[in-house]
Amino acid sequence: MSAAPPAAGPEGPARSTRRRGPIDQRQSLRLRLTLLSTALLALFGALLLALSYLLVGRVVAALPQFPPGTLVQVGDQLMDASTAAAEIAGQGRQTVLVVGLIAFPIQVLAGALLSWLLIGRTLRPLFTLTRTARVLSESSLDRRIRLSGPRDEVADLADTFDEMLDRLQAAFDAERRFVANASHELRTPLSVIRTEVEVTLADPEASAADLREMGAVVLEATDGANRLLTSLLVLARTQARGVSVLQVVDFADLIAPTLQANESAIAERGLSVSVQAAPAPVSGDPALLGRLIGNLVENAVRHNVAGGWITVRTERDGGESVLEVASCGPVIDERTVGELFEPFRQGRRPRTGQRGTGLGLSIVRAVVAAHHGSVVAAPVPDGGLRVTVRLPFDDGTGRPDRSER
Repeated sequence: MSAAPPAAGPEGPARSTRRRGPIDQRQSLRLRLTLLSTALLALFGALLLALSYLLVGRVVAALPQFPPGTLVQVGDQLMDASTAAAEIAGQGRQTVLVVGLIAFPIQVLAGALLSWLLIGRTLRPLFTLTRTARVLSESSLDRRIRLSGPRDEVADLADTFDEMLDRLQAAFDAERRFVANASHELRTPLSVIRTEVEVTLADPEASAADLREMGAVVLEATDGANRLLTSLLVLARTQARGVSVLQVVDFADLIAPTLQANESAIAERGLSVSVQAAPAPVSGDPALLGRLIGNLVENAVRHNVAGGWITVRTERDGGESVLEVASCGPVIDERTVGELFEPFRQGRRPRTGQRGTGLGLSIVRAVVAAHHGSVVAAPVPDGGLRVTVRLPFDDGTGRPDRSER
């Protein structure tokens, strides 16, 4: 009989990591630093006391000495000068020792108290950071430390924490937008299917032709939902897993199969295609790289105009392989080009009649990021878009191949 799986909460399966409770004041960083500084202070104080004890005798010995046998009067007694010097040195050592033994514990206690206060003041930003991190949740990611004061290590840690919160907030915002857009996109084909079925079933005189027409509409809507879910799955897997297979793939070899897959759409729109396929090898996942160039070409075909043009170019540039796909089409505002890489964003281009999911360039960006490359989009002056992908090529030694540079 198998054991029951761990209970799952609202945010997923229960995790083994647990907080270790409140700080034990007997092991707190403030107390340990205070004890360390107090111990160092006590050590230096003891060394200074010992040094003072030794120096008293040396100072007396360094004074001018009377000739041997000279008698000196100390108080109401006459004694030999050397004996008097030794007695003075002994009394000096005793005075230093008594005063030092009284001052030493006072010095240690005062140093411990001062260290406790100063270390507590120094660590205050850490306490602030801890409290802020403890109360953070998805709905309160707008809180920041914004530490003022000297630019030391603690301030650098606080700034780093604020930057991490900025990235987390941006990621959560993007996730919320993505979920909302995905829900909206999936609602459309489901609404079409439901409407077609309800209308057909409500008609008691529906003929076989009506049923076939309904089936065709439902099939098309189902295909659209399937394409959307497939794109979402590819995007999620690429972002989560990255590149799982490494093979040498030449961009130039992927152009012909991609154009052949889009041959009917190209012919239907009367597009002219220009190809400049120079060798451009890349180390990566063949399936993902094929999806990359396929999405770029499909995007160029889908958002083109009747009788338009498409150019596909590959080349080597130093240690990088370059893929460029350009096409004519509607004029795109340069300020909104970056939005095209966001999920379900197509700038200001009309979506009516388009069969795309709005995830093509998002998948392109995810694939490029998984291969540690870069992708840049720029509008064509007379209308259209030019997308340039640069991927590094590893020659098998762990370093980019720069033999052509």
